[in-house]
Amino acid sequence: MIRNGRYKLIYFFEDKRSELYDLEKDPNEKNDLASSKVVEKQRMENELFAWLKKTGAAVPSGPNPSYDPTVVSKGKKGKDKGKGKGKAAVVVEPHRLEGVFVSKGKDDSLVTRNMVPGESVYGEKRLVVENAEKDEKIEYRVWNPFRSKLGAGIVGGIGSCPVKPGAKVLYLGGASGTTVSHVSDMVGPEGVVYAVEFSHRSGRDLTNMAKKRPNVVPIVEDARQPQRYRMLIGMVDVIFSDVAQPDQARIVTHNASFFLKNGGWVVISIKANCVDSTAAPEAVFAMEVDKLRKDGVKPKEQ
Repeated sequence: MIRNGRYKLIYFFEDKRSELYDLEKDPNEKNDLASSKVVEKQRMENELFAWLKKTGAAVPSGPNPSYDPTVVSKGKKGKDKGKGKGKAAVVVEPHRLEGVFVSKGKDDSLVTRNMVPGESVYGEKRLVVENAEKDEKIEYRVWNPFRSKLGAGIVGGIGSCPVKPGAKVLYLGGASGTTVSHVSDMVGPEGVVYAVEFSHRSGRDLTNMAKKRPNVVPIVEDARQPQRYRMLIGMVDVIFSDVAQPDQARIVTHNASFFLKNGGWVVISIKANCVDSTAAPEAVFAMEVDKLRKDGVKPKEQ
């Protein structure tokens, strides 16, 4: 994705197509201008590819022809155990943070217990572990930390996480539901995730994901206007914010004044470039933390 003034271009590597939106006239990204603004589309594509080449960023080389999303990795050994021909067993252990697990194998992975067995949300790998004692199979979804700020934070070693089984979470900036789906797994059937997303395009994906997850409530609305959805949300334990707005700190505290219970938690992903692209990230970060303090938020970890 690349933004240039009023225009935003989204490039899809899987089928090499682009979508172009005029955010001044179409902030909800409903009207794709790629076919009518060909020159602008080509210019922004060239700028995007030039940046990718300059920075050496990793890009998808194309779909894996042998990938089959219906095939699930089995967490048990083959018949040729000990002969070098059987598959290694997948061992899943609880993470120190509630609601999260770690799969042990050739490559350790962060996983969450799938609320909807048999279903992937964004093409992620699924693992099935057999519980011999209870004679049941448990399915887990691999959580890619490169596609999720919350997942990256957990892998990075955050000390605590208020998103846990049974929690009520208000998720601001739900996008297409990648991280929201894992939060849904973490809070489980006793918890609930209210996911707010402003873009109608991403909101469609979020809504489709929520159709199979009864603990996710999708809300396609502007997070800067919580009064518009106040009748849909009760008091919550946690607010997780991932909004790319210059006033993201104000957005969080404004929603907290409506929905966060006393003693509740706020988890915010501060996007320095969206707040002030001319200042050093450290300065922006300190400024945003100071704003949160002035609005009654007491930082516990940063």
